[in-house]
Amino acid sequence: MFARRRKHFGTPADKATYATLHTASLASPYLREGLTPVAAGRASKHLRDLLGTAAIAICDSSGVLAWDGVGGPYESNHRVDAKAIAAMTLRSGRTAVLGAHDVACGDPQCPIRTAVVAPIVTEDRVVAVLVAYSPRSSAALVRATEEVARWVSGQVELAELNKERTRAMEAELRALRAQISPHFIYNALAAIASFVRTDPERARELLLEFADFSRYALRRGGEFTTLSDELRNVERYLVLEQARFGERLTVSLLIAPEVLSVAIPFLVVQPLVENAVRHGLEGTTGVGQITIRAMDRGSEAEISVEDDGSGSDPEVIRAALSGESGSDSIGLGNVDARLRQVYGDAYGLVVETAVEAGTKVSFRVPKYSSGVHASA
Repeated sequence: MFARRRKHFGTPADKATYATLHTASLASPYLREGLTPVAAGRASKHLRDLLGTAAIAICDSSGVLAWDGVGGPYESNHRVDAKAIAAMTLRSGRTAVLGAHDVACGDPQCPIRTAVVAPIVTEDRVVAVLVAYSPRSSAALVRATEEVARWVSGQVELAELNKERTRAMEAELRALRAQISPHFIYNALAAIASFVRTDPERARELLLEFADFSRYALRRGGEFTTLSDELRNVERYLVLEQARFGERLTVSLLIAPEVLSVAIPFLVVQPLVENAVRHGLEGTTGVGQITIRAMDRGSEAEISVEDDGSGSDPEVIRAALSGESGSDSIGLGNVDARLRQVYGDAYGLVVETAVEAGTKVSFRVPKYSSGVHASA
């Protein structure tokens, strides 16, 4: 009974809608890579399936990026002409409908007799064209080709936005490295130097920790890492800071094993810990407690860094998160901006603080997020 119901599920219109959306979803990942010859070539088959034409070509000012459809002698007859066919639309940005006198090759067996040439536009600029070849033209084919070209334009624009986002993240990361390194390097080397004569073995161990910390922080790998690797680098940082502060710095870690493999943006935890140490201990004479938590929250991981120091004026924190230069909270604005760039505005930093009440900084990340993969 169940099998018979499934067999007749959906109207023809439902099935056609599903087929169209499914075909578009197959082309989308390739177009999100941008209009490179490889990406266009992989997407072209699915675009031709959407239009149901004998062949399609994707061309830019450099020539034919991709061709899919009739092959053999028919392809050689038409592929070389595709650039010339595309040239007018590349210049004007207007759809062109070409008849047999412009397209046909003279072979009566060739299914290519007409072509619809539609622009692919990003930021009001024609970057390429989609050429749909068929035995005959129709108003429906013209509209369909224009709609597919508009959809491709949207995917290409998203690819450009992704590139801009990646460039912005790389710039933020470079800025963060430049911001942290001078402050930390001076203090770490000073702490190591203090042990060179009194405890050479400890000085050696600290120097190795410093080397490993620097190697991680300045690596040229991807933009993402695992929470496990990030926490290991935090551990190196804290070993060096404890050499500096001694028994004045105590640390508690409460880490759920389930979240250690979660991929997160590179260098988002260590700056928060550095901020906690700096504002929790520097300028005071008492003992400072730093608590680092990583908790499993179903589909998300929640990470927090808390200190029992002097706290801050909430207005100072708002300035830090907005990136105003007058704020000295290390990395808060940078980390907040990168989290929002990757996951959206719902995933920025949450800061709980008040003067003489300590500070807690927390954030959530999805355990699985498109495009977020830890690099080796």
